[in-house]
Amino acid sequence: MVCAPFTYHRPSSLRQAIALLQRLGEEAKVLAGGQSLIPVMKMRLAQPQHLIDLGGIQGLSYIREARGAVRIGALTTHAEVEASDLLKRRLPVLAETASLIGDMQVRNRGTIGGSVAHADPAADYPATLLALDARFKVVGPEGTRTVPASQFFPGPFTAALKPGEVVTEVQVPLPPQGSGASYQKFANKASRFAVVGVCAFISLNARGTIRSARLGVTGAADHPFRATAAEEALQGARPEERVFQRASRLVTQGVECVADVHGSAEYRAWLCQVLARRALETALARARGG
Repeated sequence: MVCAPFTYHRPSSLRQAIALLQRLGEEAKVLAGGQSLIPVMKMRLAQPQHLIDLGGIQGLSYIREARGAVRIGALTTHAEVEASDLLKRRLPVLAETASLIGDMQVRNRGTIGGSVAHADPAADYPATLLALDARFKVVGPEGTRTVPASQFFPGPFTAALKPGEVVTEVQVPLPPQGSGASYQKFANKASRFAVVGVCAFISLNARGTIRSARLGVTGAADHPFRATAAEEALQGARPEERVFQRASRLVTQGVECVADVHGSAEYRAWLCQVLARRALETALARARGG
């Protein structure tokens, strides 16, 4: 299939892009790497009259450490995230997550900003960025603001962006010593999207108990989410098998799991338990320096 006719725009600055979005409104879509939007347009599920390509804007592709966080430009590709020496050293779980996205062609074209803005309920980044307590820098007609990952994915294919806003940067705080994280995924073999994906982050205190824990989940519900009940069960506890078992059973508490041709709601809930347990065990080993 081919896309419906549209007018193509390639602004050379963020200001121009925002002005176009403000003027064209709902008739326009933003194009980054195109790995999510173009297939949807080819299936005619989206038929924007205008396409605003951000590829002509300089300065939106970078990975650097500043002010206690790793900052990633929105047009940084998955392949660049995967290969980053800085991320492998400081936030290895993010590089690992990027390596599990699609295939090499997708990773060479797709961008981190485009992925989070598309907010696919089965995308990989949201689970890891939720667990790492990331924030998103967005720019729009009203200026610049940052949105916590915990508030950024309110619904299916819905990001917490106001009209005319675009994501420009992903900000991931550097974890303290004694921390570890792991992303575990059961993938659809054809698309490589997550049937379910769980990322666990654990930080230990000097006594070896859990100072803080976060669990991000993708694929299980109609939007990515934090497993807050499981997190509460881990807080202050000793990282033991029975604690991880109990927390894993709580991952989907209060959550309505989705069902489709790839798995029933019950199957997804079971996957959440299994993957959460694996993610917690691996995160603990890494927190202990293993």
